Amino acid sequence: MVKLHTKAPAKINLTLDVLSRRNDGYHNLSTIMHEIPLVDDIDIYLGQGKGVRAKTNFAFIRGDKNLASRACKLFFDELTTIGYDYEKVPGVFIDIHKRIPVGAGLGGGSADAAAVLNVLNEHFRFPFSLEKLMAIGAQLGADVPFCIHGGCALCEGIGEMITPQKTLPHCFIVMAKPTASISTADIFSLYRTDKSRMRPDTAGALSALEAGDLGGVSRRVYNVLQEYAERGVKDIFNIHDILLRQGALGASMSGSGSSVFGLFDERETAETCYADLKTNYVDVYLLEVGA
Repeated sequence: MVKLHTKAPAKINLTLDVLSRRNDGYHNLSTIMHEIPLVDDIDIYLGQGKGVRAKTNFAFIRGDKNLASRACKLFFDELTTIGYDYEKVPGVFIDIHKRIPVGAGLGGGSADAAAVLNVLNEHFRFPFSLEKLMAIGAQLGADVPFCIHGGCALCEGIGEMITPQKTLPHCFIVMAKPTASISTADIFSLYRTDKSRMRPDTAGALSALEAGDLGGVSRRVYNVLQEYAERGVKDIFNIHDILLRQGALGASMSGSGSSVFGLFDERETAETCYADLKTNYVDVYLLEVGA
C-alpha cells in the first residue's frame, strides 16, 4: 500500500462579474481568483480494498457529493485512455480532514478534487500536462481548473480560461461565514445581468495587482452576486459592514457566498476585527498572504 499526502487550499474571488447566461445553463464569468492559506488535509491510500472510497470529518459529504472521490475515478478513467492497464488500477481510500467550510463560496470541494488530481498526476510521473489536467478538472466543476493551477489568476468562460496574475502583496485577510449557506444554483438563477447596480473594475484590479498596490486592489474588490445573496442571508451585509468599520481596505463576498472577506494592511487592525467577528460568528478566520 502507498500513502500520499497533500493539502487543498481554498480560494477567494477578489472580483466576480457575471457576463451572460450560456445555452448549457452555465454562465460566462470574469473573475479574479486568489488562493488562500485555509486548507484541507488529504491522505490517499493506494492499494486499499477495491474501487474508490472516501470519508471526511464532515459526515454529510459522501458518495457523489464528494468531489475528491469523483476526481480520483475520473483520473484513472483518463489514464486508461492513454494505455494504462485498467486491471492495474489500485483500490483507493481517501481520508479528508476538512477545515474549509461548506457552502461558503471558497471552493472547498473543488480544492479537494484539484488536490487529488495534482497528487495522482505527480505520483504517476505526470502523464498529463497542466493544461490537460485542468481540462479533466473542468468536468467536475467550474472552480476546479483554478484550484489545480493555484496562485492568482483571471478566470473567464465558466472558469476554465485561466490567465496567471501576480499574487497579492503582503496583507491580512479576515473572513467570516454566516451560519446560513447559499445554493450556487439558486443564486445564479436569481441573478439578472441587466439589473446589476454595479460591476467590478476588473481591469483596474489587475493593474493594481501588477503594481503590487494593495490599496488599489482593495478598492476594487466586488462581487455582483452579493446584492442578491444579501436578500436571503442578512448576515452577509452585517459582516461586510463590520469588516469596513473595523478598518478593512476593502471587503466582498466570495463566490456565490456566503463567506465575506476583508483585506487589511496591518496585523493589529486585522486581529481586532477578527476578535469582534468572533463574538457573533463561529466560522471566522485570520489569514496572512504575500511575502
